[in-house]
Amino acid sequence: MYHVPTEVIDMLDCLSDPAILVSPEYKILVANQAYRYIYREQSNILGRHCYTVSHRYSLPCDQSGKSCPLRESQRSGTAQRSLHLHYHPDGREHVDVEIVPLRDSSGRIQYFVEIMRHSRIAATRLGAAELVGMSPIFNRMLELMQRVAPTQATVLLLGESGTGKELVTRALHAISNRAHGPLVPVDCSGLTETLFESELFGYEKGAFTGANSRKRGLVETAANGTLFLDELGDIPLNMQVKLLRLLESGTYRRVGGIEPLQANFRLICATHRNLKEMVAAGTFRQDLYYRISVFPIKLPPLRQRKEDLPLLTETLLQRIFPENTPEISEKALMCLQHYDFPGNIRELRNLLERAALLCDGGLIQPQHFPELCTAPPQEIESLIQEIMPLAEMEKRYLRWAAHQYPGDRATLAQKLGMSERTLYRRLHDAEAIPESLEAASTAAR
Repeated sequence: MYHVPTEVIDMLDCLSDPAILVSPEYKILVANQAYRYIYREQSNILGRHCYTVSHRYSLPCDQSGKSCPLRESQRSGTAQRSLHLHYHPDGREHVDVEIVPLRDSSGRIQYFVEIMRHSRIAATRLGAAELVGMSPIFNRMLELMQRVAPTQATVLLLGESGTGKELVTRALHAISNRAHGPLVPVDCSGLTETLFESELFGYEKGAFTGANSRKRGLVETAANGTLFLDELGDIPLNMQVKLLRLLESGTYRRVGGIEPLQANFRLICATHRNLKEMVAAGTFRQDLYYRISVFPIKLPPLRQRKEDLPLLTETLLQRIFPENTPEISEKALMCLQHYDFPGNIRELRNLLERAALLCDGGLIQPQHFPELCTAPPQEIESLIQEIMPLAEMEKRYLRWAAHQYPGDRATLAQKLGMSERTLYRRLHDAEAIPESLEAASTAAR
């Protein structure tokens, strides 16, 4: 039985974020005032396991296929952080969990303080944020964003067209220490060699024909804020050296100018191109690549986060038609689940807008989508082509079911009536673990 000192309880109540005191056995000993206020519907938590309260697991996170910062803190003896999905009175939410070990006078870890900071850049429900999703691969992206946003490190966003690189940039800027400054986007794919230098650095009066007055460049406009270079891979090769000089020295000159000017911005770059291949082909400078790839973040394509489709669909319909928002039928949603979306979220938005304009009753049906994305899914009956052992039939069924919910182990386990741990074991036996689940499990281990 633990007797928690009064000074520890007072220390917890001084924290503005929700926090709990946890024993090495994962039992909650104390909850601070902020926790009791936000999670008031979960007031009876003392003595319960933290993983049961936050995740509704029957086993610790690390034994349920998830990362466990408390377990890592036990091993390392240091503070640990991880982005988790926690249950909240309003539903599940993204929470940046920080675990801090507390030691007794002999240096032995006696307690763990778990501090929970609710994410301000993403949500799991409609209307709460621009970025929405709950899939493991989406959650991993958010964790990287949370870590790099408060720093000055250059961020390189990698991903296919339509994955939301500009949304991610806006979110990073909003929670950075430069949020009070401007966010200046530069579409590098739309700039010729002549325009690139004058747009980026500006020019002096008389620098060339038609320069009738001094013009501020986008680097100057981004002072004290964030400069976003979109489609960085399209920058002409001979202009890349000038960008590199800007980043290395922090200075630049307007076109036609003599005096060096001091730059003051945080850089975020984005591209759908494979910059490593471009470096090998000689179309992208290697030194510039190393300078901008300080902190790469890969944005997952929509086909790798299909479990987010219902939430994304609802959110996009609400944004496109805020006054008379149409609904989508289960059959129509199932059609989308079986489409690969080469255009990603941008294509999903276009499909939904078109479908909503074609439906008259306010309910989107499969016939309102193009034939390209309404191919009939494989029915379970087609799996049964012969009499076979039940064990083999179960494996085939699990492989089929895993394809319906790629990456969403929680939903699939709930529909199959088993725990996530049992589901993972059976999927492994059936050689049916989707790539996103395997990657999430490997990262957790």
